[in-house]
Amino acid sequence: MTTNPTLTDLADRAKAARDTPSYGHDALITCDRLVRIFTTDGIEVQALQGLDLLVREGELMALVGASGSGKSTLMNILAGLDTPTAGAARVAGRDLLTMTAKDRLAYRREVVGFVWQQTSRNLLPYLTAAQNTALPMQLAGGLRTGRTHRARTERALELLDLLKVADCRDRRPHQMSGGQQQRVAIAVALANNPSVLLADEPTGELDSHTAEQVFAAFRSANERLGTTIVIVTHDQAVADEVRRTVAIRDGRTSTEVLRRSEVDATTGHETVVAREYAMLDRAGRLQLPADYTRALGMRDRVALELEPDHIGVWPDDSEPH
Repeated sequence: MTTNPTLTDLADRAKAARDTPSYGHDALITCDRLVRIFTTDGIEVQALQGLDLLVREGELMALVGASGSGKSTLMNILAGLDTPTAGAARVAGRDLLTMTAKDRLAYRREVVGFVWQQTSRNLLPYLTAAQNTALPMQLAGGLRTGRTHRARTERALELLDLLKVADCRDRRPHQMSGGQQQRVAIAVALANNPSVLLADEPTGELDSHTAEQVFAAFRSANERLGTTIVIVTHDQAVADEVRRTVAIRDGRTSTEVLRRSEVDATTGHETVVAREYAMLDRAGRLQLPADYTRALGMRDRVALELEPDHIGVWPDDSEPH
């Protein structure tokens, strides 16, 4: 019989994972030159054009990008809802390109959890919050997971309590607010202790105050359970709250913003410092942020200067003005 970890065990693992900053071959999520091509009426559209991404275990990160940038396509691939056309993608040791239909079903039940933007898609309307949360464990098979009916109920209530919606345990979705529904949806997604929790615009239908409560639930899941969480969002307030924000543009990762805490030696005050990085692919290409190039009138080509410790990028001055 499988022994299931308690919330305390998972919290200890979470801290250990966050204290081990590895982005190499042992990353939990690895996307290598990922391509996804859709064909409609004989016209090919490249949603992903050689995207690279590494996510380490225990991260809480955000994916941002304009509509059509490819971020939702990437999420569907990571969720096992779509298959890449080319490239490589692995999540928690699973090869997403070679999985059978049976493997894909098990992957969605055991390895990843998913929270949709539309609250109505996350919960069954005729079940209570506790029943909705227990259902994934029941579908996974009580004998195989080692969870009895009582154990499933206890875990469901633990998750609802962790996400501060314990008072909703006996309520059906129509009896809950949108924010409560989304927090219960997070509990449902966490029920089978997934390696990765994916969320597609989870605060898109909520006001700013409620969105803060939902994001606090994601943070609790990350810090207490060690769950790796990837959130697609247009909400800049959410993007600013995570340590790492990856921007996708034209089907590729273009820039990253990394945030770290710094303590003033004099005052002892802690501040968060953000720094933006451009992503360099294997061919040496990088995407400069559009607001940077617009500010300097850069287009078509730029001048480069190699210095001992950096490369200078300058507007093209070869043409007379």
